[in-house]
Amino acid sequence: MDTTTASPGTVAVIGNGPVGQSAALLLARWGIRVILLDARSERDLVGSKAICQQRDVLDIWETVGAGARIAEEGLTWTTARTFYRGHELFAYTLADPGRSEFPPFVNISQSRTEEVLDERIAEQDLIDARWAHRVEGIEQDDTGVRLRCATPDGEVELHADYAIACAGATGRQVREALGVSFRGRSFDDRFLICDIRAELPGWSRERRFYFDPEWNPGRQVLIHPCPDSTFRIDWQVPSDYDLAAEEASGALDGRIRAIIGDRPYEIVWHSVYRFHSRVVDRMRCGRVLLAGDCAHLFAPFGARGLNSGVADVENAAWKLAFVLRGWAGEQLLESYHDERHAAALENLDVTSATMEFLVPHGEQQRRRRVDVLQRAVHDPSTHLEVDSGRLAEPFWYIDSPLTTPDDTRPFAGRPPRGQAPPPGPGILVPDVPAADPDTGSDRLRMLARDGFLAVCAEDVDVAAVREAAGRTTDAPVRVTELVAIDRDGSVRDALGVRQGEVWLIRPDAHVAAIPGGRHADEVAAAVSLASGVSVARGTRERT
Repeated sequence: MDTTTASPGTVAVIGNGPVGQSAALLLARWGIRVILLDARSERDLVGSKAICQQRDVLDIWETVGAGARIAEEGLTWTTARTFYRGHELFAYTLADPGRSEFPPFVNISQSRTEEVLDERIAEQDLIDARWAHRVEGIEQDDTGVRLRCATPDGEVELHADYAIACAGATGRQVREALGVSFRGRSFDDRFLICDIRAELPGWSRERRFYFDPEWNPGRQVLIHPCPDSTFRIDWQVPSDYDLAAEEASGALDGRIRAIIGDRPYEIVWHSVYRFHSRVVDRMRCGRVLLAGDCAHLFAPFGARGLNSGVADVENAAWKLAFVLRGWAGEQLLESYHDERHAAALENLDVTSATMEFLVPHGEQQRRRRVDVLQRAVHDPSTHLEVDSGRLAEPFWYIDSPLTTPDDTRPFAGRPPRGQAPPPGPGILVPDVPAADPDTGSDRLRMLARDGFLAVCAEDVDVAAVREAAGRTTDAPVRVTELVAIDRDGSVRDALGVRQGEVWLIRPDAHVAAIPGGRHADEVAAAVSLASGVSVARGTRERT
C-alpha cells in the first residue's frame, strides 16, 4: 500500500462537484491546505443539472473570485410566472433587499459553473485535486482522519486533520462508513428534463411554471431560460415513463413542439430523474463534516440543493479554519451540525410541502390541490396557497448556540416568499455599499468575511470594544466605527443601527449579536459565544 501523509492543517474534501469545489476554495482562502478527491477519472461536463444560482451563493463565490464571473455569464431573470391550464394565475418579481450587486438568481448550467470553479482551483497552490480516488474506507481518531482510496495505481491511504464529505447523492458508501442514517422518502413520479436550444422571443427573462397544461394533463411543466438561447424544460411524467421509447416513436418531438410550436430547435441534453427527500441524522461525525447532497436531498423546485450545499461549506470552512489555526476549540465544529442540520430540516419541510402539492398522495390532497388552483384563477387571496416551490434563501441562525438573542429585535418567523427578515441576531446582513479604505472592499459582506466584524455606532467606546474582543479570542476581529465605513448611510439604514450599539458580524456575514457598546463584558460574552471560546474570571479558556 502506498501511503501519503498530508501536512498539518489539512482538510480532505471528498467529492469534486460544485459543493466540494466551493469547500476547497473557501478553505484555501483561509490558508488551509486541501486534498480534493473524486472517484471519477475526469469531470463530466454534460447537461444543465443544477442551474439556478441564488444571489447569496454568488456572493459567497465572489469571495473566491468566481461570483461575478458566474453572474456575468449566467442569464438573469427576475420574474416568475405561474399558470393553471389556460390561465395565468400570477407573476411576481423577486425582491432586491440591500441593493445587492448581484441579481436575485442567475441561470447557468452546473457544468459551466464547475468549469469556472476549476479555473480558480487551478490557481490555488493550497489545493491538491486528485481524480480517480474512490474513498472506500474512513477511520478517525484524535490525531486526524485516514481515508483509504482505490486508484488505478492501487490502494492509497491519505491522512488529514479533518474531512468534508461532499460526495453527492451517490455518497452512500461514505455515509455508511460514518454510520449515519439517511431517512426520508422517494417519489414515484419521474421528471423528464430536456435542455433545448431555440429562439423563444419573450421567454428569455422569465421562469414559467404550468399546472395541468393541455400538453401535460394532470401534471406539471417548468421552463427555465438559460444562456445561449437554451431553455431547460422539466415535465412531470408517470413512474413507468420510457424516454427511449418516446424518442423512437417521435412522441418526444411532439411533446416539445406542444410548448414551442413549429420552430427549429436542438436537444442539447436530456435525462429522467426521480426525486428524493432525505436528510442524514448527523452532519458532524467526529472529524468529518457532511455537506450538500451527501447530507441532504431535496426536490429541486425552489433550487435548494446546490445553493444550500454551498452555504453548508461556507459554514464549515470558517469553523474548520478557526479550529486549525487555534482560534477556537473543536467544540465549535458541533455548531456546524446544529446550524446546518436545522437548515436542512427547514429545506426538507419547504420542499416536501411543495411536492405534496405537485404530486399529491391520496384523494384528500388531490381534492385540495384542484380546489386551490381553481379558486386561484379568480381569487388573488388564494395565490399564496399555490405551491410551485419557494425559491432558495439563506437559513437564519436565530436559535444557533453561537447567536446572542436580542429581545428588542424578535424574529417574526419566515417572511413572505421573496422577502428577507429584518436584520438582527442570526440574520445574514444585507449586501449594501460599505467603504473600506484599508482593503478596497466596497460591500458590507466582503468586509465581514475576513473574520469577525464589529461595527460601532455613536456613543460607543471603540477602544474598549477592541480590548474586550482581543482578550476574548485570538481570531481576527475588525473593530470599526460605523461612520468610517458608511459613507452614504446605506449600512445604518439597512441594519437599522441604534445609538450605543455594536453589531458583531460572523465570518459568514451573519449577525452574531448586537451588544451594548458601553458594556465591555457584553461584547466579550458575545464574541466568546460566537467563536467557541468561553470567558471565565477574566481569563480565556477554550471550549
